[in-house]
Amino acid sequence: MKKYILSLAVASLFYTKSEACAWADPDYDYFNLFTQSIIKDKSYLPFLHSYSTRFYTDYKPNLIPDENIESWKKFFNNQLSYAETDFLVNKININDLNELKKGNPANPLLKKLGTGFYQKYAEGIDYLIEAKYLEPYMRINYVESPDSFYYSGNQNDKNATNLDYTKTISALTSLYNAAKNPEIKQRYGFQLVRFNHYTRNYDAALQAFKTYVEPIKLKGAPYIMALDQFAGAQRGLGMGSDANWNFFQVFKDSRSRKESAFVSMKLSDTASFNNILKRAGNNEEKNMAYFLLGYEDFTNPIPLMEKMYDINPDSEILKVMAARSINELERSYLPIYYYTSNDSNSTTAQKSASNTSSDQPKAEAAETPKKELSFWQKIVRFFRRLFGMDDKKTEDNKADQSDDELLDNPNRIPVYTKSNSYFYDEKSKDFLDDLEKFTDKTKEKSKDEYWQIADAYLKFLKKDYKASSEILEDIKTTNPEYLEEIKRMKVLNDIVSQPKIDAEYEDHLIKDYAEYFIKKEPKKDSTNTDYDYYGPVPSTADFLKDVLANRYFLQGEDGKSFLMNNKLSDLQYNPNSSLVKSVEEFYRKPNKTQFEQQIIAKNMDDVGNIDAFFNVIYGDRAMRMADFDKAKSYYQKSQSFVGIPRLNYEWNDNAQKITPRQYGATEYNGFRNISNLIFGHNVWESFGSADNESMEAEDYSQFPFIKNSMNKLELADALIQLKKIGNGNDDKASRANQLIGNLLYNTSILGYYREVFVMDVDNTNGGKYDFWSTDRKNPYQYYYKNFMDTSYIEPDNFDLAINYYQKALQLSNNKDQKARVLFQMASAEQGKYYQYEAKNPAKINYSDPKYSEKSDAHQKQLDDIKNQKYRTYFAMLKSQYADAEITKNLMGSCSYFGYFMKR
Repeated sequence: MKKYILSLAVASLFYTKSEACAWADPDYDYFNLFTQSIIKDKSYLPFLHSYSTRFYTDYKPNLIPDENIESWKKFFNNQLSYAETDFLVNKININDLNELKKGNPANPLLKKLGTGFYQKYAEGIDYLIEAKYLEPYMRINYVESPDSFYYSGNQNDKNATNLDYTKTISALTSLYNAAKNPEIKQRYGFQLVRFNHYTRNYDAALQAFKTYVEPIKLKGAPYIMALDQFAGAQRGLGMGSDANWNFFQVFKDSRSRKESAFVSMKLSDTASFNNILKRAGNNEEKNMAYFLLGYEDFTNPIPLMEKMYDINPDSEILKVMAARSINELERSYLPIYYYTSNDSNSTTAQKSASNTSSDQPKAEAAETPKKELSFWQKIVRFFRRLFGMDDKKTEDNKADQSDDELLDNPNRIPVYTKSNSYFYDEKSKDFLDDLEKFTDKTKEKSKDEYWQIADAYLKFLKKDYKASSEILEDIKTTNPEYLEEIKRMKVLNDIVSQPKIDAEYEDHLIKDYAEYFIKKEPKKDSTNTDYDYYGPVPSTADFLKDVLANRYFLQGEDGKSFLMNNKLSDLQYNPNSSLVKSVEEFYRKPNKTQFEQQIIAKNMDDVGNIDAFFNVIYGDRAMRMADFDKAKSYYQKSQSFVGIPRLNYEWNDNAQKITPRQYGATEYNGFRNISNLIFGHNVWESFGSADNESMEAEDYSQFPFIKNSMNKLELADALIQLKKIGNGNDDKASRANQLIGNLLYNTSILGYYREVFVMDVDNTNGGKYDFWSTDRKNPYQYYYKNFMDTSYIEPDNFDLAINYYQKALQLSNNKDQKARVLFQMASAEQGKYYQYEAKNPAKINYSDPKYSEKSDAHQKQLDDIKNQKYRTYFAMLKSQYADAEITKNLMGSCSYFGYFMKR
């Protein structure tokens, strides 16, 4: 039995930016809050909206009744249920029917029916015996083209040509003539048409339809099935227009064959639709033709919906078009993840990362007009300024916002984001207004409550929650699907329209809407083994969780916002100290509401000792800021830290097992087992090599408190002692300052030990080690969903390392030692350049005809800035220490330095 173990950190790489992966599914990229399938005529379910499949599949197939089974059920005088009829017609063995015919039924269902059942329905049973004999052969013989690209599969499959043509035709004709029941007679006619079609005797198939099917004046299931085969034969003869028309008739009259009939029509252009429209002899056919044209992705449905409305505002297919249109809008208003690009405040859905704020509709992009402050707000702000309290809107005062300010916040989701629409043109952002006008007038004309629900939902998308709620309250219906949608929408309107989520409202949430926030535990005896490759479908509960996360974020309650979408352990990935502080404040908050306890606080139980977890993060930040005393005070409270929380995933033949990672006695766990090489210097730049290959120790003989292996408390203590020694004026002080500089550089984004103070288990690459491209302190604009996707660690301050190196340089009298220190200073200065470069990318469109020219000019500008402002210490090495032994060695181990020295 094989077992595989995968760290959660590795697993997250497969999740991050999954849109770029081949297995991404666009139907999972938005919250499907409007249930398309509430349409009453379930035969149209395949024609609801989907991006990932040609036809909509998110429904149970048994919702669409098969008219053939219903026809047989009626033939047997409703003596059998629908399921029993289906079993008899489609699943029961031919031998069982023969035994029934002989008077010896063995099958339980046939036993229950008794021998009298055959005597009563002999013609029908005899037909089923013949049909079951033919069925394995009823497929057209595949003729592979010499230029065929695809493998055709097993060539030994049975097909119609495996039967003796003459004998089969003779037998079916004889049975047809002998049959007395018109419906059974027509079924034999269907078999004649189908057999000729599948043996490619297309002319004979057409003649069989006219001879054996049409003369029997029945237009039920057998006729529809025969017409389907007749149209297929016409297609075989190249009679495209006639075939389309007859497939259209099948589409119109059948419930279970709509999808296959649509595919068979092969409507690839508007001309094909126009031909059908010209032949439409009544309003029903015209309405259906407009539906087919509106269904295709290359059209805007509104004009066609208007035509359908003029014909019949109660048309069920008009509701299908509305459901598809609403679903398309949802993809722009309800993406599962809003995010902001680093260099702007523009928003885009996960699905369309390339779009910018210029794609926003004018109404959304415009600045919210400033409201006049109340007298009390003016007093509050006066005293805040009086006592030196910062009044910047982006940082504080979130808790002081009025209801109007909160409601008017442009970052209050749902927010319009342009999606990669496959359905509408560039005016899609105005489509909501057009569709709302259409539903508003249709609800007045149609008797179906569907249009009131649709209108209420569109007003919800427009953030007119009051109007939406009023419409919902006025709806009178007994339809259970409608009632469920109305109930959900009332909850949505209530929560999304609430200005501020306070303790009182949290009590309301847990009391009245607990079902949306408290997950039910799966039943232990559940035998459901279905596996969803893409994970769970985004739900209403997920959307409401995002809404609350967004509301807490806008209110300044970052800790609660974070915990709505993340577990406490997720802070390890981007442990920004200000966010950590907010999470800790919530952790220590006394008298939490029931909602906070049951919904939010439950996400804080996966890090072991929570206090130690917070103190490690604070200690790490203090170390990055070279505040070693403060770091030590935190680390003293971190000694019960159990390790950076990671999970092991084990797969075996039967199940998956998830267990917390257990760190070995000598393994770095985020707190212990830190090598003294952390004070050393690079031998070569290789993060993947072992530390004793990439790093070389300095001379620690003067500093016996530097142990071979240390925990962070011991490391902080060593740094405190080094800093004290570094205040001297001798060579030892120089060495001490150099070691401190080394540690600060080695634990920076460029250093071999870059993982030590950012809560990571190793230095392998990831988002933590990206240079920031923004000056914003918080790269999030909406909430902390997909927290691991965005770098959120405060940038390194390379000047801290440079300052310690500067002291070491001033105190040293050894030329080689000075050269070594200057090289380390130059490396830190390189980090400052990378920070500058990340914030100044080339903003050149790839479609610009002068792209290469402009790109080269931008690179030259960066190179000039680099050489003018960020090569200070390389220049000093070259001008003052070119003959030092260390300099010569460095030229051999650092190719760039060697190049610089030779210029």
